[in-house]
Formats: sequence, C-alpha cells, structure tokens
Amino acid sequence: MNTPFILQINPSAAADSLATGEVTEETLSILELLQGGGWYIMIPLAILSVLAIYIFAERWMAISKAQKEDKDFMNRIKDYVSDGKLEAARSFCQSSNTPIGRMLDKGIARVGKPMDDVSASIENVGKLEVYKLEKGLALLATVAGAAPMIGFLGTVIGMISTFHAMKISDAGVEISALSGGIMQAMITTVAGLIIGIIAYIAYNTLVVKVDKVVHRMEARSIEFIDLLEEPGK
Repeated sequence: MNTPFILQINPSAAADSLATGEVTEETLSILELLQGGGWYIMIPLAILSVLAIYIFAERWMAISKAQKEDKDFMNRIKDYVSDGKLEAARSFCQSSNTPIGRMLDKGIARVGKPMDDVSASIENVGKLEVYKLEKGLALLATVAGAAPMIGFLGTVIGMISTFHAMKISDAGVEISALSGGIMQAMITTVAGLIIGIIAYIAYNTLVVKVDKVVHRMEARSIEFIDLLEEPGK
C-alpha cells in the first residue's frame, strides 16, 4: 500500500496559488520516500530491520516456552525425592524440557554427594540455560544502536552531496532542488531512528522476560536445595 504523505510545497507553485487563493500540495508515497533515501543506506537499514524482527520473534517464542511450568512440578519433585525415587524424578525433569527441569535434573543426579557439589552443578547448568535464553539479545542491542548511526551517516553523506552540487553548479541551485536534496538526506535519519527505537523496545521487552525466567530458576533451585537439606533427606 502506497500511502501518500504531504512532505513539501513547491515554492513557485505556492506563490502562484497564493495569488489565486489556491494551495497545491505535492505528495509522496511511502515507496518513493524509501527510495529517496538512497540504496547504499536504505538496504543496510532494511537488513537490520529484518534481522531485528527475526531475533525478536524467535526469542519471544523460545523464552515464552521456557516460562511455561507445570503448577505441580515442584510438588511432584518433592514427592519423588522424599520417596527415594530419584530416577523417576530425573525422568520427570527431562520430560518437562524446560530450563528449570534440566537444572534440577543435574541436581538430582548429584544427590548423595556433598551439598556444595550439588549446588555447583545446579548453578553451572543454570548459567548455561541463561546463556541460551540470552542468545541473540546482544545482536538485537547492536541493531538498536547501529541503525540510528547508519541513518545519520546517510544524512551526512546526503548533505555533503547537496553542498557539493551547489559548489560545482555555475548557474546556481534552485531552492526546490536544494530542499529536495536536504529532504533526501533526512529520510535516512528518520528510517534509522524508527528501526533503532523499535529494536530498543524489543530488546528491553525480551530482557524483562528473561529476568522473569531467571528469577524463577533461582527460586526453584533454592527450593530444591532446601528440600535436600531437610532432616532425613
């Protein structure tokens, strides 16, 4: 869909229309707007936007899956451990296919060894699971920071080109041509800022979701260690 945007009014046309009481508006479609930014800047920005969308969608689904947990998960683990059914507890953890399940599975495998060893094994698996959850977030943060800078670079290049054209022109440069060159230079900054803002919001949204999973993992690991430290365990 090419939605028109009112961007500028031709100065000469504006002068004529003022005399007759009419105003003529010059419109520009979104496609023409994007093309006006220059392919050497708009293509990298387009790649960054696609990359940001892919990372956000993929991480959202992966983290949402990791957030799912059976309400009776820890109760069943407690029952298995209390009854000495460690293999059943491990099988149950493995079937959950969640970071918490994999973390506790490692801890159950160390039952009977010193508590420091159990805690260390759980912590190591937990760190690995957090690393998996955060996969791609650094790249998304890079997109959030790089897109505005690339857009600004396009603006600088566009302004240099505009002023260079003014310098080498013997007949001078018309206002319409000058404003067109400046507008073209500004397009890349706008595009870069839009992509950067969206990527920044997406990054922080995913960080919040990861933090929630990490807090739940910490709570479950503490709960499991407390279970093992109870008298008679």
